[in-house]
Amino acid sequence: MINRDLFVLEMRRNLKSLVLWSVVIGALIFFTMSFFRTVLGYQQQISGIFQMVPIMVMKMRGFSNFNDIFSVMGFYTANNIIYMMLIGSIFGTVLSGNILLKEEYGKTAEYLMSRPIMRTEIFLTKITVAFVNIFILNMLAAVISYIAIQVYKNGPFNVEPFLVLTLYTFLLNLLFGAIGLFISVIIKRARPVTSFCVGLVLVFYFINTISKMSGVEGSFGYLSPFKWVDVDVLSPAYGFDLPRTATFILVTALFVVISGFIYRRKDILI
Repeated sequence: MINRDLFVLEMRRNLKSLVLWSVVIGALIFFTMSFFRTVLGYQQQISGIFQMVPIMVMKMRGFSNFNDIFSVMGFYTANNIIYMMLIGSIFGTVLSGNILLKEEYGKTAEYLMSRPIMRTEIFLTKITVAFVNIFILNMLAAVISYIAIQVYKNGPFNVEPFLVLTLYTFLLNLLFGAIGLFISVIIKRARPVTSFCVGLVLVFYFINTISKMSGVEGSFGYLSPFKWVDVDVLSPAYGFDLPRTATFILVTALFVVISGFIYRRKDILI
């Protein structure tokens, strides 16, 4: 049910964007990891500074305690939250949010609908393109991250927590891609939804951040998909969690199915 010609066309259309996002995120990850050796070199001074920082601020940044910053995985995870979880989710939401709508606001829907291609094919092809782009971005970021960790690590490195965190990040980005798709099919007026998608991701991230603050009941944080990701990579019990993974997959599938159902019956502006 995937149209090969449309798939190739959409991949070409989005290639420049994918390359740009990949280069920016990859450069940010590698550049930030380069400071890990500097952090270790000034460990005593930094520890003294961190003693004056409220622990809730550290938790909001992704650290469980002050010593996490002196572990290569703890340091990486705190920065991965910003680069791949946040920026990667923005990429997924914006891409999926515009991939169907752009045929309407770009005035190309009439040409597309006039071709011997069903709406179901259009929908499945475009969501496949979006998910493939999200996958490629995550794989490139993971490879760059692994290389950066190997270059700047200060001791033995357990790859399992890295792989589990990479999987959670990918599932998070896919979920936001499905949310962006849902936004695109329920919107009435055909226009770019980039600003709305970015704002939505930031709101979810803010909810997750607030839920980590001391004195705040954190259970409401599960309204945010960011809360579903286990980032406690330094815990001895950290590993693949089937219920957590299943939640990501089921919610993502639900958004995709509902979006497809709506799109098949939606009045397309031509």
